[in-house]
Amino acid sequence: MFKKIIIFIALSLFFFFGEIAMTFSDKGYPGMIKDEEIPFSMLIDNQYSDFDETAVIDRSVQSFLKKWKIEGASVAITKDEHLVYAKGFGTANTETGEEMKPGHLFRIASVSKLITATAIMKLCEDGLLGLDDRVFGKDGLLNDPDFLSYKDRRYEEITVRHLLNHTGGWSARYSGDPMFSSLYIARKMDIEAPADFSSVLEFTMGRRLNYKPGTRYSYSNFGYGILGEIVARVSGMDYQDYVVMNLMKPLDIHDMHLGRSFYHEKFPNEVRYHSSAGIMTAYSVDGSGEKVPIYYGGNNIELLGPAGGWIASAPELIKFLTAVDGFSGQPDLLRPLTVLQMPNPEVSGQGLFGWRGSNKYGTWWRTGYLTGSSALVVRQENGLNWVVMMNTSTYKHSRIHRYVSGMMFSAVNRVQSWPTIDLFETYAEQPHPITEIPATNPKL
Repeated sequence: MFKKIIIFIALSLFFFFGEIAMTFSDKGYPGMIKDEEIPFSMLIDNQYSDFDETAVIDRSVQSFLKKWKIEGASVAITKDEHLVYAKGFGTANTETGEEMKPGHLFRIASVSKLITATAIMKLCEDGLLGLDDRVFGKDGLLNDPDFLSYKDRRYEEITVRHLLNHTGGWSARYSGDPMFSSLYIARKMDIEAPADFSSVLEFTMGRRLNYKPGTRYSYSNFGYGILGEIVARVSGMDYQDYVVMNLMKPLDIHDMHLGRSFYHEKFPNEVRYHSSAGIMTAYSVDGSGEKVPIYYGGNNIELLGPAGGWIASAPELIKFLTAVDGFSGQPDLLRPLTVLQMPNPEVSGQGLFGWRGSNKYGTWWRTGYLTGSSALVVRQENGLNWVVMMNTSTYKHSRIHRYVSGMMFSAVNRVQSWPTIDLFETYAEQPHPITEIPATNPKL
């Protein structure tokens, strides 16, 4: 108890006197501009989650990183919508020796789809589109001449719902994933690399669909790229601008962005990416012909955008999660019925809307993986949400998520009580009373 009181006093004095400029140099976020709006995630230090109750999580994550040779990770946990744990582990950047902090940014890969799906559902609630609206054709949402070059008339059957739940008619297994083929597409179209989304769209729509829309599930990054275009066309705003203004700012989230492909383009507080399975190279997406690490120039992050291009810190990503989890502790971005429909396969189909999976115990999850990084977001029925992000890929590639989830479920199950320090309240003038919330064991 004394330890908690000391931490709260330190937090209160720190924020009261506003030693913000000093904070950046002390906490290892080089290059941050002092007069920018400061993200709350950058006001959180690792020591603020040093509690005896959660020490089991510390040990579990540290052991996991050592076993899998992972350079660094960031973990955030909410209990009943309160941020009770936010901590970085290992190294954010081996080049500079930065210690991992809660405010470091990671590529979240396909967790981006949950953001895009939320934007689409928000537009639906605002009456600007419907789930069964046709996307292409003269009466479609995208009816400009640029979107009418398709040869397969089945394109006119594709609806917003089909794009959300991966039943649009494309199969990466048989035709490849155009979102990871920008260099090939640029060469085939005889245009300067990298191919942008409009070129990828034109190229892909020049080929036949692999199946009739709505008849088969096949995971599609391309479909979510089109959803990003729909957000822009329907809202009249750039896709990222719409998301920031309508989803992020209302939640006081200021440090989630669309990422960039090359190391020299990374954000000042973005981590450095690695692979413990050896350096994997590819030809640079800029068309230079240079062989580069896949995680720095081998994938076109800008093209992935709505499907896999967002970067975030663990505290801000979990803040977003609390706004789409259906719990009552904090207001959700969407209506309760909408939130519950998105992970419900009886409503949204096998592909769900933005989520990757759900089960009968009320657990929803969303995974994201790119070579060099991974992200796992989990919502549990017992009021626990958690996020784990890592800056190193392993020989398990995307299958690492099953090991991360096993480690985290085991760790949170062993927590007997949760601290009620709410790290979301870093701007509050008065700290919350220190009490404890009894832990409950989720059904796995």
